[in-house]
Amino acid sequence: MVLGSNISIQKTLYEVLSVSEDATYDEIRVAYKSAALNTHPDKAHTTLESSVPSSEQKEFLSVQKAWEILRHPASRADYDKQLQSSRQNIEIIASEIEVGDMIIESTADTVELLYPCRCGDYFSITSCELGEMGISVSGDGEVEQQASDSASASVVLGCGSCSLKVRLVINETP
Repeated sequence: MVLGSNISIQKTLYEVLSVSEDATYDEIRVAYKSAALNTHPDKAHTTLESSVPSSEQKEFLSVQKAWEILRHPASRADYDKQLQSSRQNIEIIASEIEVGDMIIESTADTVELLYPCRCGDYFSITSCELGEMGISVSGDGEVEQQASDSASASVVLGCGSCSLKVRLVINETP
């Protein structure tokens, strides 16, 4: 169902099979068999050979996809994490890095910390941005928290070009 130009609602894989998200393997298997029988192209006297799938074929393929993901504990766990993340709008962090992993570029008035992204661009943060968080970084990469009792902090950095994010873990340099 399309709500607007860029917004669409999709069924979860659990909804495709009409089971709850805490369903057991056996419940998912029974629901899959029932849904597969009810949506199978032979029942509608169509084939999957057509270049443009009918709505019945799309429904059958959705049932197949749901079964392929939900029947394996590892892929189901991955799907559940993605589903929970999308519901909570939590950022998915590609990895955690430390200041020592970053390239340090110094100019007369600022220090920029850069970390290469797999897309070819960089994750970056400046000493000014860190300063707003109460963290100072010297030109040689020494870190000091100005107004905190904690010895570490973290900040999520987005890539300049793609949607990947990393968490920069900042440990105070002794």
